[in-house]
Amino acid sequence: MSVAKVAALAYYPVKGLAGIPVESAEVGPTGLLNDRLFMLVEPDGSFLSQRKLPAMATLHAETAGDRLRLSAADAPDLELAIRYDGKRRDVSLFGKWFGQGVVQDAAADEWFSARLGTPAALVRVTPEHERPGWGAHRGLTGYGDAHALMITSLSSLDGLNARIVERGGEAIPMNRFRPNLVVSGWSEPHTEDKVLRMTAGAVEIGYSARGIRCAVPTVDQATGAKSGPEPTRTLATYRREPAYGGGVSFGVKAAVLAGGTIRVGDEITVRDWIPDGTDPAQD
Repeated sequence: MSVAKVAALAYYPVKGLAGIPVESAEVGPTGLLNDRLFMLVEPDGSFLSQRKLPAMATLHAETAGDRLRLSAADAPDLELAIRYDGKRRDVSLFGKWFGQGVVQDAAADEWFSARLGTPAALVRVTPEHERPGWGAHRGLTGYGDAHALMITSLSSLDGLNARIVERGGEAIPMNRFRPNLVVSGWSEPHTEDKVLRMTAGAVEIGYSARGIRCAVPTVDQATGAKSGPEPTRTLATYRREPAYGGGVSFGVKAAVLAGGTIRVGDEITVRDWIPDGTDPAQD
């Protein structure tokens, strides 16, 4: 029997922008270090994402100490100092969570607005930011949709791609699902659905809820163009989730129960399994 391991890790410094693959990462209560602690907002403070602006996928942001580096194929790079506190503005996510963000450099706002063709302002979480998730294990999150970690597995992608190809489509890469942690070594697709608690390296992880997918997986992460209807069309044939309003799922959302260092290649040990036919997020 193969051993489950960490196959890939990635963090997303600015919500909705390209991911940064890493070989190792420190993991805290809100997930991988620097994951989704920044986001772009409209003039009214509501967040911007690939749901509305798929071109965000082609913009890159990477943290380097106390600096944030921005890059794109059609623009000069921009580096700015991270402002951890100072002037603030009201921000919101999905019209359900309302909080504040620390205003960053106006040069960044100009850079993003020019690239996206719409007003966009960059903010970072406040020092006192403490936003709970929901589900079986609540945990905390920065500006992520609702949880600290998105976890997928190679077997789940293999199973999905086999179905897509059988329907005459083209296989898709894992980055469509924007995971933080990808697992190898599970023989059965969607084994992640059944894991209540597991360890990966020094990190303990708890299941929160199924990962209900929006339109973002239909966006080509290399070009920033919508290339649907896959994978949503095929997922709809076997991954409908009536308990989650009928959405389609891929991967799971999880909370950090104990932080530490995690590395690609670390062994994953399942400590507790979810009983068959149940979903603790719905209990």
